[in-house]
Amino acid sequence: MRSKGLRKKAMTSEKHVYGPGDLAPDQSDEKLGQPGEYPFTRGIYRDMYRSRQWTMRQYAGFGNARETNKRFRYLLSNGQTGLSTAFDLPTQMGYDSDDPLALGEVGKTGVAIDSLADMETLFEEINLGKVSTSMTINSTSAILLAMYRAVGRKQGVESKLLQGTIQNDILKEYEARNTYIYPPAQSMRIITDIFEFCSKEMPKFNTISISGYHIREAGATAVQELAFTFANGIEYVNAAISRGFDVDVFAPQLSFFFVAQMDLFEEVAKFRAARRLWARIMKERFNAQNPKSMMLRFHVQTAGSSLTSQQPDNNIVRTTIEAMAAVLGGAQSLHTNSKDEALSLPTEASALTALRTQQIIAFETGLSSIVDPFAGSYYVESLTDQLEAEVVEYLERIEKMGGAMRAVESGFIQKEIQDSAYEFHKDVESGRRTVVGVNKFIDEATEQDKLHRVDPQLEIEQRASLARIKSERDNKNVEETLNKLNAAARGTENLLPHICDAVESYATVGEISNTLRTAFGKYRPAATL
Repeated sequence: MRSKGLRKKAMTSEKHVYGPGDLAPDQSDEKLGQPGEYPFTRGIYRDMYRSRQWTMRQYAGFGNARETNKRFRYLLSNGQTGLSTAFDLPTQMGYDSDDPLALGEVGKTGVAIDSLADMETLFEEINLGKVSTSMTINSTSAILLAMYRAVGRKQGVESKLLQGTIQNDILKEYEARNTYIYPPAQSMRIITDIFEFCSKEMPKFNTISISGYHIREAGATAVQELAFTFANGIEYVNAAISRGFDVDVFAPQLSFFFVAQMDLFEEVAKFRAARRLWARIMKERFNAQNPKSMMLRFHVQTAGSSLTSQQPDNNIVRTTIEAMAAVLGGAQSLHTNSKDEALSLPTEASALTALRTQQIIAFETGLSSIVDPFAGSYYVESLTDQLEAEVVEYLERIEKMGGAMRAVESGFIQKEIQDSAYEFHKDVESGRRTVVGVNKFIDEATEQDKLHRVDPQLEIEQRASLARIKSERDNKNVEETLNKLNAAARGTENLLPHICDAVESYATVGEISNTLRTAFGKYRPAATL
């Protein structure tokens, strides 16, 4: 039977007015703290946006590296302050563009990257010493990280100075997103190898972005988003400690990725509860001593699942409200979705409007001039406490199962998300939940703007480019590096130095992934019905 606290539905208020009696008994300064101080409920920095704006990091990627490079430079020229890279499904799944399984998918959901040559083109005329880059990549994260490092070195930027983030969060792939390749244990090995490698070679690079975004987008509630994300985070920290790593060496390079949904107050409370809970986990469970190990640093993306194909101009309003929730909740970086993303990849014009949305919030509203403006709100403080308590209840349940890995292998987390998604859609279909333009205030005559379409010729060109790279490189050297990687994968060596060697020989994403598939095998999920 489901515990009363583990609710499926959104945390809608059961009262009209909140007052002092709705606060938890302990609302002391020690519990709330000051901004920049443990437990970081009110923000991880003392001055937050008063001293530095959040990073405006628009997610972009389509077609080939040259087309995406143009979009990157366009956004940077219009005031974007960081890069965020979307990769196509073949790249995410470890297949080259010439693989039969990639047919029709090359460059469709993001940029196609086959070899270091593509990565060099992707960042042409972009100084990696002056910009930070986020890469939404998981199963092949080690390969793309090695490529990014190689491009930096070719530009003359030391690896120790490179800044950015790789998502590298494989557990949520088994739970919600499904771009996994290898079994969980082998995937966890790659992640901890990345932790070790980056702590020595790339100390300014975030080694993982533990993602609640995709969990929530798959249908989870706010409570489940935090609970499953933190269960995964605990699993990663445990894995690193079991390898003998000092928590205060790798934990400052951990980062998180959350969604901002439409319930503004719930989202603000969620971010505040998340900071406090993660600080407590790191201090009390893992005995972290460095305050940076306890800081929840997170990126936010507005909710793709809230966008509608009907009346797409309404999506600008939705994105604005969600972006405000992220800012009021204290995000370190933010992506705002474009109005046409329920229909296609963003056009250049809609991508610019999405960026301008952030800039208007930052420079015209005054929201960035106050740290934690909802502090002391009876409603928000009560909601923060409620969210935290329900997340703790979920974490205790997962702990009794043996942790996130066991919960994934049993299908528990997947089933919980599926059930929540089903209930949400029932509410929309029945009209219990209003979605403007979908089940209320419907206008059948709405015209669609021109949509962005990826030119099919780009897939043909990408395959031709890949064939040229394979013919021009030193294939004997490629074979040698892949053989060494295979031997390392069957042993216990850190894989990253071998992946770096393979990448720099212009071995492809598919060739490196196939080498690891041979050593590790492929994952087949358990049924969750």
